[in-house]
Amino acid sequence: MSLSDALPTFLAEARGLLEEMEDSLRILKQIPSDTDAINALFRAAHTIKGSAGLFGLDVIVTFTHHAESVLDRVRDGLLPMDSVLITLFMDCRDHLENLIDAVERDESPDGPTLGQGAALVARLAHYLGSDLDAEPPPGVGAVPLVLEDPVVNLGRNGESDDDVWHLSLRFGPDVLRHGMDPLSFIHYLTKMGEIVHLFTLTDAIPPAAEMDPEQCYLGFEIRLRSEADKATLEGVFDFVREDSRIRILPPGSRLADFRKLMESLPEGVQRLGEILVGCGAITQRELEDVLDLQAGQSTDPPLLGEALVREQCIQPEVVAVALDRQQEVRKRQTQDARLLRVRADKLDLLIDQVGELVIASAALRVQSKETQDSVLMESIYEVARLVDEIRDSAMNLRMVEIGETFNRFRRVVRDVCKETGKDIELVVHGADTQLDKSVVERLSDPLTHLIRNAVDHGIESPAQRRAKGKPDQGQVRLNALHDAGSVLVEVSDDGGGLDRERILAKARERGVIPEDRELDDNAVWNLIFEPGFSTAHKVSNLSGRGVGMDVVRRDIDALRGSVEIESRPGEGTTFRIRLPLSLAIIDGFLVSVAGNDYVVPLDTVLECLELPATAQARGDDQLSLRGEILPLLRLTELFRLQGPRGRRRNVVVVHWAGRKAGLLVDDLKGQLQAVIKPLDSLFAGLPGVSGSTILGSGEVALVLDVSGLMDLALREETQSRTGSRSHNNGSRIHGLVQ
Repeated sequence: MSLSDALPTFLAEARGLLEEMEDSLRILKQIPSDTDAINALFRAAHTIKGSAGLFGLDVIVTFTHHAESVLDRVRDGLLPMDSVLITLFMDCRDHLENLIDAVERDESPDGPTLGQGAALVARLAHYLGSDLDAEPPPGVGAVPLVLEDPVVNLGRNGESDDDVWHLSLRFGPDVLRHGMDPLSFIHYLTKMGEIVHLFTLTDAIPPAAEMDPEQCYLGFEIRLRSEADKATLEGVFDFVREDSRIRILPPGSRLADFRKLMESLPEGVQRLGEILVGCGAITQRELEDVLDLQAGQSTDPPLLGEALVREQCIQPEVVAVALDRQQEVRKRQTQDARLLRVRADKLDLLIDQVGELVIASAALRVQSKETQDSVLMESIYEVARLVDEIRDSAMNLRMVEIGETFNRFRRVVRDVCKETGKDIELVVHGADTQLDKSVVERLSDPLTHLIRNAVDHGIESPAQRRAKGKPDQGQVRLNALHDAGSVLVEVSDDGGGLDRERILAKARERGVIPEDRELDDNAVWNLIFEPGFSTAHKVSNLSGRGVGMDVVRRDIDALRGSVEIESRPGEGTTFRIRLPLSLAIIDGFLVSVAGNDYVVPLDTVLECLELPATAQARGDDQLSLRGEILPLLRLTELFRLQGPRGRRRNVVVVHWAGRKAGLLVDDLKGQLQAVIKPLDSLFAGLPGVSGSTILGSGEVALVLDVSGLMDLALREETQSRTGSRSHNNGSRIHGLVQ
């Protein structure tokens, strides 16, 4: 594989690392001193820089180097991670995303993008000083190893049965000038355990004439019996660590303990350094020092395990155990889950072919009813069973987590907050909820409109919130969950809620509703979906032109979904979007009305029953079902259908978004799998119908939109009361089915 072939993989991985950077920055916003988040942020930037270098993406490498240099100073404790620095790194993360987008489009960064990069480098320079090209400070390693020490190997036998630590101390030459006495550290060690052996190294002492009485020339090899852990022992030398070389080797008798600790680590921990730190064999600081040494060697750097042993951080036996653990985890994960990247268009083609297979299987089942060959019928039903399994497997391939789409809105909220001067937090729940890939892709625009409106219109300014006794920081919540065979996505805020009287006044001003007509809350809230409707006091860059909410309704309807609003004055507003799990293949229930076949999505069907003769004779528009009154939707009248009627009527009880109704039909034909086919543009947006499907007999059946049917019936009833009943919808449907 050439580098150009591997570029898409780099882009995908880089986007994943950008998400990690954003997650780390979000943690640091809450806990600025979180070491793990700082290290994760550094690793993500370092990986992007290294991978970009393989592809010759010098713009990304150069920019990331500056950000990485500042992060390195933060890791070393030279810079505090404050809100200003977090904002700067967030801007750097966004700029990296723009650069990666340009690479994906095979374009060079344009002028504004380059200007943004230069401005960010200038801001980073404030933390780096004047030398922008300076590499990160070199790692510890100024004091050479003395391999000839007579006790250098004490305590390194992995089979030893003692409990003695081995400490190798090389104090820096200026430690005395800094007011530190090596002897005091040795005395302090006696409070933590028993010094079994102490050997003083004097080989660095120069001739007497050349000696400096303020300079330290001594080193020490110490054997210490103690119950303290490695981090505690390492903490003894915190004050001299920058000027000295301190190496602490754990007792060889604890090799079995280390093995047990490694086995108890989570499966996700599979890097050698993480395993050794996790079981306490080395400290995080020792790991970072050795990683810095590796990074400083441009040619043939040693492996991490070799470097740790060479730097006397750990015994080779412990490294061997950790490597065994690493191989076990990787082997187990490789066997459990093998990931394969597949192009989206290939997956779409597979779904289309599976859909055709479902239609062919249905046709085969219809034809099998005419044969008397039991063996053939058994084979046909076995093929049908396998087709069902293939369909389910193929549909699962298209299911993706909605969390990736949700995470994109963090930047939307951040950008809108900058423009409006508000402080708003985006809280995400249910990011692991799975939905069809095509639904997720088409859901992005409606959610963007809703979130921007929540930030701009819904949530008050900090001053207004303080006056109402609310915290300065507002909150927008994104939530997703599975509910009754569909997916429910909620966008809510803790703002002031919708202004009912202002919406009504604007609707009457525009002639949307008569002056004397009263509406319930749901009807009032739905007015905001009217084209061009806006209650904003002034037009801004974000909103106020009446464009957006009608697009939200149109896009949700196109997804065979529905949207409802709940608003509480002074407390906030919630938009609930209900969507089908898939747009490609659904389980349906086939019914017949006036000789025409229709498919009702099975997840909306509660039960079926025969219409009582008395209700049929009276022509009731309602049905009493176990004490509950349900409205009856007569499809023959709703769709203006002409055709043969059955001798009896049946009711299909359906539900959607907390509402129930009964569909009055002629015949119940049973369950089927429906491959959704789009309607011609002439019938786009037809209320009550979401698509079509091909039956096993080769005939076409319309797929009903239950939510749209309920809305259509409500409009028909309203129009009949006002005497303005329209036949357009019915005539269009009638023309479609003929």
